[in-house]
Amino acid sequence: MAWFTCVNGKVAGFNVFLCFGKREISLLLRNVCLTEHVNIKTVGTLRTEQNVRRINFCAKINDSFSHSNLCKRYELKIQLCRSKFHAMATNEATVSENCSQKDESCVPDINVKTNCGKRKSDDTDKPATQEGSKKRRKCGKQRSGERYVPPPQKRNPGVSFSQEHFAETSYYFEDGLRKVYPYYYDFKTYCKGRWIGKTLFEVFKSEFRSESMDYYNKAVKAGRIRLNETPVDDLNITLKNNDYLRNTVHRHEPPVNGQPMEVLVDDGEVVVVDKPASLPVHPCGRYRHNTVIFILGKENGLSGLHTVHRLDRLTSGVLLFARTLEVSKKLDAMVRERQLEKEYVCRVDGEFPDGEVICEEPILVVSFKVGLCRVDPKGKECRTVFQKLSYNGRSSVVRCLPLTGRTHQIRVHLQYLGFPILNDPIYGSSAWGPNRAKGGLVGMSNEEILEALIEEHRSKESLHLLDLPDDEVSGKNGPKTESSDGEHNSQMKSVPEPSDASSCDAPLACETEAEKNGVQKEEDSVVEEPTKTEAFVRDHLCGECKIVRPDPTEKDLVMYLHALRYKGPDFEYSTRLPDWAKEDWIQD
Repeated sequence: MAWFTCVNGKVAGFNVFLCFGKREISLLLRNVCLTEHVNIKTVGTLRTEQNVRRINFCAKINDSFSHSNLCKRYELKIQLCRSKFHAMATNEATVSENCSQKDESCVPDINVKTNCGKRKSDDTDKPATQEGSKKRRKCGKQRSGERYVPPPQKRNPGVSFSQEHFAETSYYFEDGLRKVYPYYYDFKTYCKGRWIGKTLFEVFKSEFRSESMDYYNKAVKAGRIRLNETPVDDLNITLKNNDYLRNTVHRHEPPVNGQPMEVLVDDGEVVVVDKPASLPVHPCGRYRHNTVIFILGKENGLSGLHTVHRLDRLTSGVLLFARTLEVSKKLDAMVRERQLEKEYVCRVDGEFPDGEVICEEPILVVSFKVGLCRVDPKGKECRTVFQKLSYNGRSSVVRCLPLTGRTHQIRVHLQYLGFPILNDPIYGSSAWGPNRAKGGLVGMSNEEILEALIEEHRSKESLHLLDLPDDEVSGKNGPKTESSDGEHNSQMKSVPEPSDASSCDAPLACETEAEKNGVQKEEDSVVEEPTKTEAFVRDHLCGECKIVRPDPTEKDLVMYLHALRYKGPDFEYSTRLPDWAKEDWIQD
């Protein structure tokens, strides 16, 4: 009897241990579900393993007490427990298998209790969360009376011009100059972050000061300003994020040198041209069709070119383009590894020293918009090698080898050495002081230099040589060029200004459309008619149409700096020397 009591006590102890273990394992599963965010398949697997361990534990107890007839009633309990656990395991295994065959979002309705006593779903899959957020967005419709803004469209990250862009207008030649018939152009942009919450009136008044507010009010009435492709009827409309703005303008381009552009090489991989002076490489500022990219596309059928390097507008010489992206990446790698050699020639003021002259002064950009630079200890390291080729008693022809590629590097280093390029409108200017910044001695701040430079060219009526955007001329960085009523003063009317509504700070867009939204049919003749008198259509809102500007002179279109040679590991391209670089050239 004592033995039976002992066995009974042990069985009761095992039952207590079994209940305790079941409770602990259940708590463990709940914690795992809450902290690790496992899905139902993982939970089902863990519970199945737990039940299997329970069955095995019961089997061991059964084996231990099966020899005694005194434990039959406990054996019966154990068998019932085994059947119950086996049914639970089979059921949960079936649930786990079904969920594994369905989508991840198929989650059984299983709730667990949080520490706060509230029930929280263990469905933490991300797709469900995103779906829920989408539903919340749909539910959060715009309020009544609120202006709808369509979502932004995907934009092409690359810049590629096609026949649609080339057909916007056409060229004509007059007195040795290449000219462009005026044409209509759409400036397009999405609302910038600093514009959000401001009205169109405030944005035009503060950032697009090339035209008066009276002009913009008239443009609104003419339907030339559109917001999300809808004509604007009031400039007091408040801008919102993702607003799409389109401004149609009548565009005039300054004339450039009419000299034909010679294609030196076109082998399917690269295109090499001899760029005439006065031509920008790519569209910028007031220049679009009078650029190398557009001339090659319109006259030579070359489009989709990749720019490898650039030349200043007034610089002539070798200019290299890649025909494919692969070739462009290859040449860019050569540039970064400094495997390419560039050779320039220039004519400088005075007698340049004999022998090799090396300048390693660092160069700092004073104004990114203007591209104005100076020698400064805070600048980037530079290295240029110079060698005199000839001297005619007043000026010297100098060979230049830039070993780095900083902005205006050759021009700035020659100014530092005291031999600026003979007709350099920026670094040969007296605005730098009596010594023209020789040795880096200026005695003025960057702002004072820029202001003095603008004032000098304004007095000479040659502001167009600086390629200044409007905000540099009429904004805080320089004296104003507009009268109180917003119209340009008479001094500015007499010369071609470098920038207008098409300045680099106007709403930029690399893609244009032919004028087909609200423009009269007669305006299409700007592209189609071949003769000057029929092609030139005056626009009643365009201020440029009311101004007769004198044509630039040859000295305004040429700077005595020429890219003579471009050499790589397995190629070399070169041009002829310009006339001003020859020994027998006589200075006017």
